[in-house]
Amino acid sequence: MSSRLLARSGGRAVGAIGARRTGTDALSGVRPAARRSIVDMSYSAHFMDFQGSSIPSAMRKLVVTKLSPNFREAVSAQTAAVPTPGDADLLVRNRYVGVNASDINYSSGRYDPSVKPPFDAGFEGVGEVVGLGLSASSRYTVGDTVAYFGSGAFAEYTVVPAKESVPVPEVRPEFLTLLVSGATAYIALKRLGDLAEGETVLVTAAAGGTGQFAVQLAKQAGCHVIGTCSSDEKAGFLKSIGCDRPINYAAEDLAKTLKREYPRGVDVVYESVGGGFLEVAVNSLANKGRLIVIGFISGYQSASGFPPFRGGTLPVKLLQKSASIRGFFLPHFLADYREALASMMQMFAKGKLVCEVDGGDLAQEGKFVGLESVYRAVDYMYAGKNLGKVVVEVAPPAASTSVTPACKAAAFTRRCRKSETHQAKALFSVLFWGVFSFLFNTQWKKSGKKAEMVVI
Repeated sequence: MSSRLLARSGGRAVGAIGARRTGTDALSGVRPAARRSIVDMSYSAHFMDFQGSSIPSAMRKLVVTKLSPNFREAVSAQTAAVPTPGDADLLVRNRYVGVNASDINYSSGRYDPSVKPPFDAGFEGVGEVVGLGLSASSRYTVGDTVAYFGSGAFAEYTVVPAKESVPVPEVRPEFLTLLVSGATAYIALKRLGDLAEGETVLVTAAAGGTGQFAVQLAKQAGCHVIGTCSSDEKAGFLKSIGCDRPINYAAEDLAKTLKREYPRGVDVVYESVGGGFLEVAVNSLANKGRLIVIGFISGYQSASGFPPFRGGTLPVKLLQKSASIRGFFLPHFLADYREALASMMQMFAKGKLVCEVDGGDLAQEGKFVGLESVYRAVDYMYAGKNLGKVVVEVAPPAASTSVTPACKAAAFTRRCRKSETHQAKALFSVLFWGVFSFLFNTQWKKSGKKAEMVVI
């Protein structure tokens, strides 16, 4: 049997537990001549829920067709068949996808030069499970909501390995902010920042996707927090999440302000911009200061991907202050991930952590709705207009919640096997190991269309 949808008729796809063959009972999967298991893997490949035939035969997705740091030039919108999940996969109807500075590193081929176009674009999404393979049905059912990381997120539907999916209580774009951006800030500051109460912390791009978490976590550690931003509106947001001194560099000279107001220097810098910001950060370090580099977005749109940096006197400057520069890449700190994620989820649930998302409500052309809005969202982010994590709403909630009889049976069987207590314990286990597996795979497996992930 084809690995495509089991049957299609008039634009409708129908899934069943058993597929009919000559001499075979489709419900039991038993041939007259020999006994076989009730669920026969050779006959039934997938559970599919079409929710009132709402899953079409075709979808829209964004594909990198030319290597270029210019996202609009590199990526084209195409129509493709809706994919079918394999045995251990989920078919996710994307509701929200996250836009990252690293998207143009991916479209320019900087992650893995051996991978040539065409390849699918996008890193992360959150949505509903609308189809799944038989093995995946032991952990998920149709209607579950999940977040995930993996290539091909810029699509209306994405197939995601179940083990790399993260169950979330509901479809909310805020969950896209916690799993990488939040974890980066949490672990980097804890492991490399060595924060102590009363210290001074500088966060660049403080109102962005990961900067917002660095501000909040540093403040919770009892530090005095400085945050750079590009507008008075962002400065107001930073104050609302605990930033002691927002600096709007469009209105104030950053270097002069730091030198005047913090003559002793800053103890820790959380830096993601690069170029001139990195130079100012180095010059502003206090004795024994620590500068954490988590990215250099100011250079990503250039041909090389690197911003210019005058580092000829760097060794002398570090030596004179006994200071240090430390790079951070999340997959190198997987041992810390479980505790970080658990802590942030708890803070978020208790309302102690703000997860700001920017869906383009104030953008000139309106909210980022629909897959083609990804182009505008990337431009919007690189123009420095975003406040928080940039997200695109791919599709609104499905109007129908009906399911096919096969899927109802699958869901009932699964839920009967799991008590509420077991579900609560399983939630965190799948949350951690799903993301752990993804991070491990993207860091160490470089084959086919898998690409190394850069955390920004």
